Amino acid sequence: MSRVGAEPIPLPQGVEANLNGQRVQVKGPKGQLEVPTVSNEIDVKVEDGQIIVGRRSEEKQVRAFHGLTRSLIANAVKGVNEGYQKRLEIYGVGYRAESEGSRLTMQLGFSHPVVYDAPEGIQITTEEVPGEAQIAIVVQGIDKQAVGQVAAEIRFKRKPDPYKGKGVRYHDEVVHIKAGKAAVT
Repeated sequence: MSRVGAEPIPLPQGVEANLNGQRVQVKGPKGQLEVPTVSNEIDVKVEDGQIIVGRRSEEKQVRAFHGLTRSLIANAVKGVNEGYQKRLEIYGVGYRAESEGSRLTMQLGFSHPVVYDAPEGIQITTEEVPGEAQIAIVVQGIDKQAVGQVAAEIRFKRKPDPYKGKGVRYHDEVVHIKAGKAAVT
């Protein structure tokens, strides 16, 4: 039995779940998400304020889908209740960012500004990091996958340089600085 899949998902106060064929609709104070069940061999039931995910077969693929489906539904429940957030920081002289609505404009050392338009359901804000000269970009939303994808796309605009450390990085990311040619000889 899958350890992840066997665990029931408790529904917090104000969150409700409905089954719609092969889809689970989760509504909460922050919004609504719909999660498809990955396989026809997966059973989802809503009972006594919790969601129970089961399986009809013991095949290897179905066992994997069991845990995956339970994780996707649990992420949706947490998302509509609390939401998700990713924090990015910009390092570099002259590197800066500002947000206007769903549009993020960044100066990343190129000859032109880099503009990123956020997809629907994602909020992007910028704030100064106290005590330091860098800017933090905060990506928020209810869909965990979408928040992570937007953060990855923003980071991809200027990845951290391994020699100087300049660029866009996650808040908790550690960049190991390489020694240059002069230091090697």
